[in-house]
Amino acid sequence: MKISMPKPAVHIIQTLSSHGYEAYIVGGCVRDSILGLTPSDWDITTSARPDQIKALFPRTIDTGIKHGTVTVMVDKEGYEVTTYRIDGLYEDHRRPSDVTFTSSLREDLMRRDFTINAMAYNEEEGLVDLFGGMKDLENRTIRCVGKATDRFNEDALRMLRAVRFAGQLHFTIEQETRQAIIDCHQNLKDVSAERIQMELLKLLISDHPEFLREAFRTGLTSVFLPEFDTMMATPQNNPHHCYTVGEHTIHAVCHAKPNPVIRLTLLLHDVAKPMTKSTDQYGVDHFSNHYRIGAEKSKEILKRLKFDNQTIQIVSTLIYHHDIRFKDPKVSGRRHVRKVMHSVGPNLFPYLLDVMEADVSAQSDYYQAEKLSILAETREACDEILKAGDCLGLKDLKINGNQLKALGIREGKIIGSILNALLSMVLEHPKLNESSYLEELALNIYEQLRQKND
Repeated sequence: MKISMPKPAVHIIQTLSSHGYEAYIVGGCVRDSILGLTPSDWDITTSARPDQIKALFPRTIDTGIKHGTVTVMVDKEGYEVTTYRIDGLYEDHRRPSDVTFTSSLREDLMRRDFTINAMAYNEEEGLVDLFGGMKDLENRTIRCVGKATDRFNEDALRMLRAVRFAGQLHFTIEQETRQAIIDCHQNLKDVSAERIQMELLKLLISDHPEFLREAFRTGLTSVFLPEFDTMMATPQNNPHHCYTVGEHTIHAVCHAKPNPVIRLTLLLHDVAKPMTKSTDQYGVDHFSNHYRIGAEKSKEILKRLKFDNQTIQIVSTLIYHHDIRFKDPKVSGRRHVRKVMHSVGPNLFPYLLDVMEADVSAQSDYYQAEKLSILAETREACDEILKAGDCLGLKDLKINGNQLKALGIREGKIIGSILNALLSMVLEHPKLNESSYLEELALNIYEQLRQKND
């Protein structure tokens, strides 16, 4: 087997080898190369110790020197080079208490998570596959190296990684490995939210985010996203739906483009349905205000998972607006579309339409075609509004606070009220967005406010 490596990786391996050390590319880059995928990085493992690595290369960075990792810089690219090592005891299901350097490649590969990630390669020896990784690739199987419970007791995140790899590669988790996840799933509570967040996002934007269902079935979501378990157990007896809240969520995520914000929004868009559910006299379920409560609930969940403030704000805004009902823009005109674009923000509005389209696509066929048609018309209306340059916010209004002051309007609160009133009019009638006309309207509004206050 021949793997085509980047020239800097070849140079690093040849340099180490020429000085008497073993060196191989290892892990994900080997796996992805065999699968015909483009590796995101090229990790190198070697029998050389960190100080020996640093002595051979002019530019290095002590990335993780305690654990044997040195980043070798070639031009402006960095390649992580790590000494063969044996991990010490894992006392917290997160990281080893210490590491011991070794001269054995086998011992280094034995500590890795899955067989498909425990292969090494260099041009001289070819593929080194000591644990059946190649066979598992051929059989599209996720299997732990050695005893699965040992691997998961060492680092509990490996359980979620197993599900994530299954989703990314469309593989099946081998039965013993899967049972070990079920048995050890509570250990995930010891893993940091930041690490869980990264694996969740990778799963969500993979080609098969439906493997979130496997995270639920093995108990993992009960640890880091218990709200999802409640959603899976919540039926929707309503003509617009044909799945539980959780199954609808999975289908909606699968219908969306692999954008992190859009798929995160769809993951949480109905998170408040279980707590807002009511059933009428005819046995029909309703979920009043689930969008509003869900927007607040999403903030709580995303903060818990350590997402950044911008992501939290965007997702909660999209959730708050996802249940808006547009009428056919051909009939009702663009007024409602402009108002929602103003409320959501012109930049986020296309995302909202993507969310709504995926949401509808995961519902029953009850009025589904009509709802999708209206969304398509709304998307066209959005494009026309943007092309026409219609006013969608105060910054687009052809009058501002300084101009109002020049007209003799000095009170700050009144200036704000007048600008908002003018914006409301222009959203309804964009042709009113002319400076001279707005000045006249502003003075009329100001006079009315003065008379009212008098």
